[in-house]
Amino acid sequence: MSATSRQSEALLATDIVPGSISVPRGGSAFRRFLAFLGPGAMVSVGYIDPGNWATSLEGGSRFGYTLLCVILLSNLMAVLLQSLCARLGIASGRDLAQSCREHYSRPVNVALWALCELAIIATDLAEVIGTAVALKLLFGIPLAWGAGITIIDTVVLLMLMRRGFRWLEAFVMSLMAMIFGCFVVELVLAQPSLSGIADGFLTPDTSIVTNPQMLYIAIGIIGATVMPHNLYLHSALVKTRDFEQHARGKREALRFATLDSTISLSLALFVNAGILILAAAVFHSAGRTVVEIEEAYGLLSPLLGAGIAATLFGVALLASGLNSTVTATLAGQIVMEGFLRFRMKPWVRRLITRGLAILPVLYVTQVYGDQSVGRLLVLSQVVLSLQLPFAIIPLIRFVSRRDWMGELAIGWKTRALTWAIAILILVLNVRLVMEVFQGL
Repeated sequence: MSATSRQSEALLATDIVPGSISVPRGGSAFRRFLAFLGPGAMVSVGYIDPGNWATSLEGGSRFGYTLLCVILLSNLMAVLLQSLCARLGIASGRDLAQSCREHYSRPVNVALWALCELAIIATDLAEVIGTAVALKLLFGIPLAWGAGITIIDTVVLLMLMRRGFRWLEAFVMSLMAMIFGCFVVELVLAQPSLSGIADGFLTPDTSIVTNPQMLYIAIGIIGATVMPHNLYLHSALVKTRDFEQHARGKREALRFATLDSTISLSLALFVNAGILILAAAVFHSAGRTVVEIEEAYGLLSPLLGAGIAATLFGVALLASGLNSTVTATLAGQIVMEGFLRFRMKPWVRRLITRGLAILPVLYVTQVYGDQSVGRLLVLSQVVLSLQLPFAIIPLIRFVSRRDWMGELAIGWKTRALTWAIAILILVLNVRLVMEVFQGL
């Protein structure tokens, strides 16, 4: 495909241009792998957004290290599902939204698009809250004003997109490195129990399913980790690489894309687990249950005895909120174009999505006060979990089709494992809904 035709396709589709990033045809395998670095980081920022902070902080402070196994399980599920997304994009040349449009009827596509948009708004809600809380903690800006300021990220995002997709990826990876570094220092200061961490990761507790409060947080963790819009996003991002279109080239592209996403998701696992471990070591051990991020910020320095602890916490939260904005915007463009063949200017789309996310924050802060946004944050992650099956089930069906995937179609073992994941999420969601209705 020529550069001119790629630019034309970009104008008709999304700002993600298929085949726009060159891949060396020769040289070392490591040099070729470097060309594939980026999409994994773009996807993984959704796994460390402020929604993860809310669920992990409450889970760690309320239940100690117990829910670490849920974070590990969620991350392993994410690694597998994101690898399937890369497989779909590379083997078929279609992203997940385009595949749905070709396979399902118009009413089904509209319904799937609406559910995905709801998930994106829930994600954006978490980003608005996280960024606004960080601005309040670091600079004393009122929460409602901070929520309004988050609209400015539209300008920053569009500036980066104009400079090229590699600049966008570099921006995301830089913020990820900042978040990672902040939590390394936090964990060194907290000195958590290594035996408690090992038990949390390797010894699942049956009370996770039987305890309604623990189940609610566990499902929130799954919703905060495996995000529906990331499945659509990753299947489109891998197409930006100009890999060779024969069987061997596709296999190599899949191998590098999977390695890229696995490395990035491993960093996300460290951050997610780090938040819960920090909460368990600092708050649970002191008998404090923390629901609000602001409360965690205020207690870190007194309990750790280090003034820099709270500042690092706030900086990491701000970087997390800014970072996740990028992926939500790109995913929104992909699903709208993929499902409906409808394109909207990026800045218009961004303002609409962000506006819909800001309204609930303003309402909750005005009616119930700033202390209620933490509950809204956790609720947004449960909403994401409830949307997951509507993205996972089509994904499994498409990557199983040999007429679309060729020799890269998944085998029966992988199909069985992915269907088990889908069923697990469905069962947990049904259990959650039952608990909610029983509590009414």
